[in-house]
Amino acid sequence: MKVLRPFLFAVVLAAGFIYFTSGTRWSLGRWASPGGATGPLFTDAASAASGFSADEQNNIDIYKSARDATVNITSVVYRRDWFFQVYPEEGSGSGFLIKSTGEILTNSHVVSGSSQLTVTLADKKVYKARVLGVDRRSDLALIKIDSDAKLPALTLGNSEGLVVGQKVLAIGNPFGLEGTLTTGIVSSLNRSIQDQSGTRLEGMIQTDAAINPGNSGGPLLDSHGNVIGINTAIYGSQGSIGIGFAMPINRAKAMLQEMESTGRVARPALGISVVFISGDLADMLRLPSSGGLLVQSVEGGSAAEAAGLRGPSRQVIVGGFTEVGIGGDLIVAIEGEPVTGPGSLQTALDSKRVGDLLRMTLFRNGRNQQVQVKLTEATKEF
Repeated sequence: MKVLRPFLFAVVLAAGFIYFTSGTRWSLGRWASPGGATGPLFTDAASAASGFSADEQNNIDIYKSARDATVNITSVVYRRDWFFQVYPEEGSGSGFLIKSTGEILTNSHVVSGSSQLTVTLADKKVYKARVLGVDRRSDLALIKIDSDAKLPALTLGNSEGLVVGQKVLAIGNPFGLEGTLTTGIVSSLNRSIQDQSGTRLEGMIQTDAAINPGNSGGPLLDSHGNVIGINTAIYGSQGSIGIGFAMPINRAKAMLQEMESTGRVARPALGISVVFISGDLADMLRLPSSGGLLVQSVEGGSAAEAAGLRGPSRQVIVGGFTEVGIGGDLIVAIEGEPVTGPGSLQTALDSKRVGDLLRMTLFRNGRNQQVQVKLTEATKEF
């Protein structure tokens, strides 16, 4: 210690000498130059506002244009407790205006079973809402509020040409936090998921934009501010882990067209259940390795039965645990396009109406053959 003390003392003296003889002075939040001119050490708010990147400015502009058309939906459902006493249960979700006259798109599970619907706009004005139409198979609903004022509305885009990796933005009311913006990308397309009621939702958009409880029914936007999906579900029940799902907006557009022409939701149905197979599994079953949709059941009285589609003749266990029905038709193309995944059939049905013809190519008895099915109206929810 006796040797170090003189050395440390010398270091302190040297540092002090450099500080007091240097032309530069430092102070809290400002700097001093040798000439004595001063400037801010930290960028002020005005300077920051002018320094947004192009991507940041895009986010800001889209939020400003879409925020006012995104709404909070509160529903009240009356239930019974263990003592058969009726009590109200309140839920919340999101939605967005598609017309200046008050029509709002949302998820059907946001409004399902509700005895009272309340819509709160971005300006905090509150309206009672009524349900115009519901498509539970696609988890979609159209509701309406009545307002004397002209309301802001969003533009519906096209979900057909989406590309994995493109930017998306989600606006909603997660956990009741109104007007929340999150950003991300399209993580995948044509996902098949099962909701809490057991309904199979096909052709879903997967995104890593944070979606949480309360976001359901809100818009998923592209970088131009067009709605390309309706935020619908998350992976897991606790909150966002970077895996969320949105219903493609083209599905909603089909519902809106049907309501406009018939006044109700009448969705076409084929009346079959299928499983997608390809590659090694197809080879094991002695089917074309390019794969397709293997018919697992044909509903009695359905459009598929009328067209002569065939279901399985027997069941086999594949991989030691998966049961698959074989001997039935393999759908290899729909409307002239090869089947590429489990969502191919639903995508084709989305562009059809009741009474339309659906062209399919079937692999049966070792060869391909063409069949046309006249679509009938769905008589039950799936």
